[in-house]
Amino acid sequence: MTDCFADKEGLTRPVGESEADAFVRGICFKTGPPRLLGVELEWLVHDLHDRTRPVAPHRLAAAADRVGALPLRSLFTVEPGGQLEFSSQPAGSLTACVEELTADLALARAELHQLGLTLAGYGKEPWYEPPRVRDEARYNAMEIYYDRINDAGRNVMCRTASVQVCVDAGYEEPGPLGYGQRWRLAHLLGAVLSAAFANSPLHLGRPSGWRSTRQACYARMDPGRTMAPVGNRDLRAAWAAYALNANVMFLRSDDGPWAVQQGLPLRQWARTGHPRRPTVGDVAYHLTTLFPPIRPRGHLELRMIDAQPGDDGWIVPLAVTAALFDDPSATEAAFRAVKALADTPSRQPPPRNALWRRAARHGLADPELHAAAVACFAAAREALPRLGAQVRVLDAVDEFTARYVDRGRCPADDLLDESAGKGVRR
Repeated sequence: MTDCFADKEGLTRPVGESEADAFVRGICFKTGPPRLLGVELEWLVHDLHDRTRPVAPHRLAAAADRVGALPLRSLFTVEPGGQLEFSSQPAGSLTACVEELTADLALARAELHQLGLTLAGYGKEPWYEPPRVRDEARYNAMEIYYDRINDAGRNVMCRTASVQVCVDAGYEEPGPLGYGQRWRLAHLLGAVLSAAFANSPLHLGRPSGWRSTRQACYARMDPGRTMAPVGNRDLRAAWAAYALNANVMFLRSDDGPWAVQQGLPLRQWARTGHPRRPTVGDVAYHLTTLFPPIRPRGHLELRMIDAQPGDDGWIVPLAVTAALFDDPSATEAAFRAVKALADTPSRQPPPRNALWRRAARHGLADPELHAAAVACFAAAREALPRLGAQVRVLDAVDEFTARYVDRGRCPADDLLDESAGKGVRR
């Protein structure tokens, strides 16, 4: 997707509170016809022959080096715990996006197999606790910052993986393809996607009490930067307020460790200019440390989907999300299905982010989320041929729908069955 920080000029200019607010408002939603699609795939790395055996840091380093030397079309990065991430180029179609990532993943898997390793699709490491293996100023400072709160940040940094789907923000004008409607759809549909694709129910081999322990960790680690923002009227103002009220993690430095902060909202830093005046670049970098389920980066980045099992499991959330956002008929159907999740005329309004917690804890065992998922998957399946989806994609969506959605299950339920000795293994 188009990088909202692509223009590096002026990043050293000092800013006050009003300038910081204006900067965030100016870049959060880049509007226009929805036409591009992208996906970022994070993977855990497991031993090829024993998935419960911890992979030593030197083996993770070898995996990163070997995959990084491949002629990949996607952007390849390594996460703090040695997770491997493949980020597609902005694609003009679902088919182009799927083909690019499929080719790159085939190259990576062949290389990893030579090292006795494999890519593993779980939202959180189910059996052991990988340590942080990347020693960089950003991650060193983030670990210190998070450890002052609880252990959830360390878990997210080093032990989780996801499928992050990126869609264009949409038109400036109101309507089903307008950025306001797409933003609202993303937050209601996002909970449905989180429930349908929940795939992290274990901690050290035992049930954690959550279908998506990954999402539960995000909710705990620093709610001011990881929970969904509130405010549906002026979205640019709401996001700017969210960003400026979030605490600054650290002050970057060219020399030595980055200075970890505590209790310093960006608004306060910009208003007071202490401990030093922030710059446009500081504000832009601060935005990269915010991790709500939907993050506006010019486009919309949907971050709530756990990594999926199997070589092609990632294709299903990508295809379903693309169909529901980019086919007008599917968008309307999805909005009708998920709108009921927000409309509670006979009850008090639910607490902030309660829907996200329900999705993370229960998956599609939640009756309302299950009903919404059935309708959304049906709308997506009907739309996919109109988007030119290949038979392979259609078959993958059909298989997932029959195995999980129709039955009120999610991939996490397979792991829970296996841990209970019911014979399911993947």
